[in-house]
Amino acid sequence: MDQVKIERVLRLMKLMSGSVNFTVDELAERLGISYRSIYRYIDTFKSAGFAVEKVHGNTYRIMKMPRAVKDIENLVYFSEEEARVVSGLIQGLDGSNGLKANLYKKLSTIYDVTAIDRYVDNKDQAFNIQMLQEAMNDRKKVLLKDYSSSHSGTSHDILIEPYDFSGEYINVYGYDVERRENRVYKIARIGKVEPDGTDWEYGSEHRKGYMDVFRMTGQNRTHVRLEMNLRAKNLLVEEFPMAESEVREEDGRWVLDTHVSHMQGVGRFVIGLAEDVKIVDSPELLEYVRNYVKCFVDRI
Repeated sequence: MDQVKIERVLRLMKLMSGSVNFTVDELAERLGISYRSIYRYIDTFKSAGFAVEKVHGNTYRIMKMPRAVKDIENLVYFSEEEARVVSGLIQGLDGSNGLKANLYKKLSTIYDVTAIDRYVDNKDQAFNIQMLQEAMNDRKKVLLKDYSSSHSGTSHDILIEPYDFSGEYINVYGYDVERRENRVYKIARIGKVEPDGTDWEYGSEHRKGYMDVFRMTGQNRTHVRLEMNLRAKNLLVEEFPMAESEVREEDGRWVLDTHVSHMQGVGRFVIGLAEDVKIVDSPELLEYVRNYVKCFVDRI
């Protein structure tokens, strides 16, 4: 199975095990594949030992494991031997592969949530991830203490209902109780996660939005197209592995044709590799880069 198919399967598993139930048609649209392929993947999940339930109609989901189950030999998902095989396959991935640490972290949340700290360098950050995961499992609110805002340059406390992580435990999706809106918080900016003790109130309002290949999340999508040389292409897929499936070669140049949630992520990439990247048919991105450069020149 190639990298694109592996990523597609992981995305499907995440969608089918999240807090929102999707129909087969909705899953097919989100992943850009046919509904027949979705059914084939569902059959594969079943044959691999995953507990897949039919919610209603053509809506399926992967059942969550009971929290009381901790011993690896009692898990529905993998036997001990199978878990060792999976672990060995992950270990065999190249160290620069962005999926490697993420896969380890996902396995650790299944087997033993405290094992997360083995894969996160910062112990405080590992503790915060663990507290967030437990709050998600229990559907509880948490207080993000001393959250550092990049916009205001200040730190403040935020009460949220956390409901999911981004692909590599970089961000947490949460519903801001005071603002009554879904937001994305960078885990590295959280001072400390403190349990609030109260249950979710706005679970039906939880919406993750769209995450682009630069790990930016939002409700809107803007089309961008970049032409790159081989150096820029290699740097792109090394830093942002999700971009690999949307890059193709055309006449000796590499083309990224995708949609983004915000201009910050793609803009920083373009500005950092200005000599190696050309913006094609993306007026919003051109405007962002021009304004960024103007502000920079005005300050020097």
